[in-house]
Amino acid sequence: MLIVQKFGGSSVADVKRIKNVAGIIAETFLEGNDVMVVLSAQGDTTDDLLAKAAELNQNPSKRELDMLLTTGEQQSIALMAICLESMGLPVVSLTAWQIGLGTNAEYGSARIRRIDTERLRRELDKKRIVLVAGFQGVNKFGDYTTLGRGGSDTTAVALAAALHADRCQIFTDVEGVYTADPRKVPGALKLGEITYDEMMELASMGAQVLMNRSVQLAKRYGVELEVLSSLVRAPGTKVKEVVKRMEEMKITGIAKDENVARVTVLEVPDKPGSAFRILNAVSRAGINIDMIIQANGRGGANDISFVVAQSDAEAVEKALRGVQSAIGFAEVGLDKSIARISVVGAAMMSSVGIASLVFEALNDEHINIQMINTSEIKISIVIDAAYADRAVAAIHRKFFEN
Repeated sequence: MLIVQKFGGSSVADVKRIKNVAGIIAETFLEGNDVMVVLSAQGDTTDDLLAKAAELNQNPSKRELDMLLTTGEQQSIALMAICLESMGLPVVSLTAWQIGLGTNAEYGSARIRRIDTERLRRELDKKRIVLVAGFQGVNKFGDYTTLGRGGSDTTAVALAAALHADRCQIFTDVEGVYTADPRKVPGALKLGEITYDEMMELASMGAQVLMNRSVQLAKRYGVELEVLSSLVRAPGTKVKEVVKRMEEMKITGIAKDENVARVTVLEVPDKPGSAFRILNAVSRAGINIDMIIQANGRGGANDISFVVAQSDAEAVEKALRGVQSAIGFAEVGLDKSIARISVVGAAMMSSVGIASLVFEALNDEHINIQMINTSEIKISIVIDAAYADRAVAAIHRKFFEN
């Protein structure tokens, strides 16, 4: 059986945790499995490297940042290999360049194009534990690239898909996927299984257990994932296409994202093409938007609001200032003091009154709703960030307290 395992930065943060993970890897290998392991950079290594770069240059090129950041994962795989060697186990550590993990040329958020599995299969045939640096790839110019936030998850799923692995395990510092963040909501329940679609929604809306791109990849290639803890030996949560679940479970989970900002474009001329030109300006800046709302403003004009990542807020404002005179809107406003709360569940398609219960929970806590967006399996709301934790807890109690 071929098993791909991925361990995040907190799982290998120090010597003690490296030895703990080495024990998990060794146990899996000594059970007779072929084992491939993807590792993230240790603890806060990536943040520390970014801070060092900022001390030298506030605006470094993305190419050089990728060259710097990929060193974190390389340290992790080398240290883990050294630890496994001390246990008498056959092991080899490999970078993206050594395994032919090719990406496009978009530094900082590259997409995987191909994986040359020849070297990987050769090492597995030698009965070695193969350690792969996550988060990184190589583009057509021979430069290192990085896959964006949570990119090691994507590396693991891509390897599992390319090698037709029997299992892909994502180890984190929590025991699986919960109905809410268990660190903030004491009554949060661990899910035995969750669908790809539900997990993608939770991941994209702020749940930090898995990167949404990795779940998209798993769904596309039919890779069944298991999310479990590297610190506690316990069954985790399986992420798959179809799940068996109690019918009375109306929602699957609640996600919170405080790293968002609301952009409001005021007094947009009420004529064909105005909204398109605004959103097109943001799109051309390479920025994703969410929760678009248009409302009647003053004097026959409209106000358009949407949500972006907080880190993109200034870039959005700059892009819109560039087209302000051509479109003729009055002003651009930014609000970073918001949070997006999302309620997700495949059963929402066939259950009545889900939205009513969500709004009732917020009303009970006297929390004002600023924006609302719905889909077949999701309700997202924007509220003041100061009430985010209270809102999640109130909604959770409404659906899960019994």
